[in-house]
Amino acid sequence: MKSYFITFEGPEGSGKSTQAELLKETFEDAGYPVALTREPGGDQVSENIRNILLHGSDNSVTDRGELLLYLAARAEHTEKVIRPKLNKRCSVICGRYIDSTVAYQGYGNGLELDMIHKMNDFATAGLMPDITFLMDIDVEIGLKRQSNWNRMERKSLEFHKRVRNGFLKEAEYHPERIVVINAEDSIEKVRADIIQYIKNRFGLRLNSL
Repeated sequence: MKSYFITFEGPEGSGKSTQAELLKETFEDAGYPVALTREPGGDQVSENIRNILLHGSDNSVTDRGELLLYLAARAEHTEKVIRPKLNKRCSVICGRYIDSTVAYQGYGNGLELDMIHKMNDFATAGLMPDITFLMDIDVEIGLKRQSNWNRMERKSLEFHKRVRNGFLKEAEYHPERIVVINAEDSIEKVRADIIQYIKNRFGLRLNSL
């Protein structure tokens, strides 16, 4: 069986982790090998970097340093976790990947987009998702869902609006890969929409809701 690389992207509080976990359960119920992971994280080096990026003080990392740390974590994660799983015909579901760096460090922080795309390609050795679900939500609604805000979540409302706009622009640029999902719908409807899309796109025998 072919393995698939599926990523979940979106602003804070959009339900990425919830839907990634539910999709993993759907794959397992259908008997498909699957692994769930996240960024930054997934292996020991990347988890250490995650702690620096998300749990430091607000000004603990410069914008350029932040970008490089995310890319370093991605390089380790892709090489040590994602690619080996895919090579063993195990599908991989990942919360956040290349598009988050474009949206947050590019559109959010104002770093040069072409440079980030090239650096993403270098960090991943060109590994692209088969499909990306962009969980779109009004940023104020999403932030209200959060508690114990981390360093990224504590950034300004205008920053988060730029991030959301960046995600939507990337979806316009890459419609063959990025599917926009209304994350303000119920968890059950969002899950059903995602399952149906995957069934239609890949022909997998997944249990409908």
